[in-house]
Amino acid sequence: MQTITWNQQVVKRNNKSLVLQTIIEKEPVSRADIAQITGLNKATVSSLVNDILEENLIFESGPGESSGGRRPVLLHFNKTAGYAIGIDIGVNYVLSILTDLKGNILIEKNQPIKNVAFEAVTDVVSEMIRSLILEMPESSYGAVGIGIGVPGIVDKQGTVLFAPNLNWSNISLKQHIEEEFKLPVLIENEANAGAYGEKQLGAGQSFQDIIYVSAGIGIGAGIILNGELYQGKNGYSGELGHVIIQANGKKCSCGSQGCWEVYASENALLEMAPQQDATLESLVALAEENDSEAIALFEKIGASIGIGVNNIINAFNPEQVIIGNRLVVAKQWLEKPILETIQTHTLPFHQKEVQLQFSRLSVHSAALGVSAFVVENFIRDGVTVL
Repeated sequence: MQTITWNQQVVKRNNKSLVLQTIIEKEPVSRADIAQITGLNKATVSSLVNDILEENLIFESGPGESSGGRRPVLLHFNKTAGYAIGIDIGVNYVLSILTDLKGNILIEKNQPIKNVAFEAVTDVVSEMIRSLILEMPESSYGAVGIGIGVPGIVDKQGTVLFAPNLNWSNISLKQHIEEEFKLPVLIENEANAGAYGEKQLGAGQSFQDIIYVSAGIGIGAGIILNGELYQGKNGYSGELGHVIIQANGKKCSCGSQGCWEVYASENALLEMAPQQDATLESLVALAEENDSEAIALFEKIGASIGIGVNNIINAFNPEQVIIGNRLVVAKQWLEKPILETIQTHTLPFHQKEVQLQFSRLSVHSAALGVSAFVVENFIRDGVTVL
């Protein structure tokens, strides 16, 4: 029997990943097309495709268009071979979704929370995961992993170092959930997850340099440069909600003063509202009835969002800025003051090319982003050499 060396295994694994990724991106696609796209020879492609068919990650369908010879059999990615769980932990909610391997949402659960203590939140998260697994359709691989977005600083080992709006520090969330469910778990900053969700499935699909602004109870940012998520040296990038826009300004939950999120977030909106029991939803309902006070509140928040977006555009010169998370529901009152602030303050050269858009995935950006990371890890780590 021929022994496969370690180098040959690495080459085969890489080629197999390349073939599978090509099928995912180009489906339906023939073996001959894969050979042409990847540069691999036809015999290698055929052998690798047979391996992947055995693993039930792809399937064949009837003949495609002929270019002269025999009509080719087409290959498709089996998006229901397994499912991913994506969870977005907000400051006042937990949103969870079950997606297929192409990011289509099958099941969604959203629960408001008031108690943000770690134990209370993880009880809600665990219950949601159990419920999603129970309701999940049968498949070859079942749940392939769990992704969780958290509004805070997360290191590359999945430890939540600091989440000021949750009052968490040095929390081993990854270990906690992995021990309970015995599944691969990844933890990501929710703004990074939102940026990735929009890049893969939403408003950012046609752009390479994107800043995603997560505007919820606090403010965070996810940075996509050259089509890749930029995380900084230790994974801490994107804390633009804590850029100072007012020297010696209002106190922030991070311990500093005058941070952008103190003036431009959902929290800032609710603090300015005259009604003690105001919520984002109640203020939107008032604005929809042309309540001038509610509309003025949104316009003030929009102008403050615009100040931070101006700083982002001047600093990064991106192709696109996407406004996402909960404040997206107030787009019709926020968009104009944001654009007016950019037009007044942003350097003219920087204004020319940039596009301001609101999230296409609405409140699902972060949950879909971590779900996409889970699927990518499964595809990469799940490719075995037979």
